[in-house]
Amino acid sequence: MPPIHVLHGQPTPEELATVLAVVSARAAAAQAAAEAARRTDGPASPWRDHARRVRPALRPGAHAWRTSGWAH
Repeated sequence: MPPIHVLHGQPTPEELATVLAVVSARAAAAQAAAEAARRTDGPASPWRDHARRVRPALRPGAHAWRTSGWAH
């Protein structure tokens, strides 16, 4: 991680430690996500999404009872 310089203001040691902890945590999370994506050959495929198998809601209308049994 490159060095961080305070350009304006006089932060207290506690404020500076808080900012550095947040920046370090975000950098670590981004690195972990990049490594996980590399291990799984990229982002998850939408074809693996189980929500795709959920039937859409039935829509009321003319002859809706007839089409309610059709496969979607």
